[in-house]
Amino acid sequence: MKSTLSLVLFFLQVIPICYGQDSDLIAPDAELNLVADDFIFTEGPAVDQNGDVYFTDQPNNKILKWDANTNEVTTYMENSGRSNGLYFDNEGHLLACADEKFELWQIDKNKKVTVLIDEVEGKKLNGPNDLWVDQKGGIYFTDPYYQRPYWKRTEKEIEIQKVYYLSPDKKSIQVMADDLIQPNGIIGSADGKTLFVADIGDKKTYSYTVNEDGKLTNKTLFTDMGSDGMTLDNKGNLYLTGNGVTVFNSSGEKVEHIVIPQKWTANVTFGGEDQKTLFITAMNSVYTLEMKVNGIR
Repeated sequence: MKSTLSLVLFFLQVIPICYGQDSDLIAPDAELNLVADDFIFTEGPAVDQNGDVYFTDQPNNKILKWDANTNEVTTYMENSGRSNGLYFDNEGHLLACADEKFELWQIDKNKKVTVLIDEVEGKKLNGPNDLWVDQKGGIYFTDPYYQRPYWKRTEKEIEIQKVYYLSPDKKSIQVMADDLIQPNGIIGSADGKTLFVADIGDKKTYSYTVNEDGKLTNKTLFTDMGSDGMTLDNKGNLYLTGNGVTVFNSSGEKVEHIVIPQKWTANVTFGGEDQKTLFITAMNSVYTLEMKVNGIR
């Protein structure tokens, strides 16, 4: 006999989930749309200027692309360095946390790969996980340690799991936070003045003030919830993942919970030409949900 949880998940998959009846965020009568479910573990969605979303399937070592106009998914790159988090820089290059060899990649429009960084002071990074690009072109990224089955090493070279900042000219790297247990999801506000970092190891998410020199100050507990990935909308709401998608307003108050029929929701971003389509990666699947609010680039 199926467990109660199994039955719930079964019915969620076969019966359309309707949202938005009384929501300030979700479009009226919106339904969760299953785009595809033939992956192993989806992660790292990033939206380009056209509204198309690129995401990763790390176990299959692929970067994939969702076309916002056709709703079709195609393979963008194979042998993608076991990429996890993705983000587009200010010049339109795709940045990838390629943790196969503990690297941060820049992928140009011809799919030429440049390794931006792979070590700090002679020690290999733990495994870049998620990233955000500021208005100057500098890159903030988290570097937690998750033992991968494709690694030969079995322990980290850098003991503390940190948040780093790679300078706009890509010539220097600074530690921006070294007092977190396991930093993971990261995103910055539209004006570049606030950075959110999830400490998934401590089940907390913090906000920081971003100074003119890029340094982080005023560390503040935003909510007692960690997150794998995260995004923001144009109203300042923060979207955290794990058990579905949980949305908090700028004051840290929970304002929405989006149920996803998977045991783990890894990441989320906004896509589509008008940035009103919430794109969600969850286990072997990717979903979309139409929203009232817009994403930010």
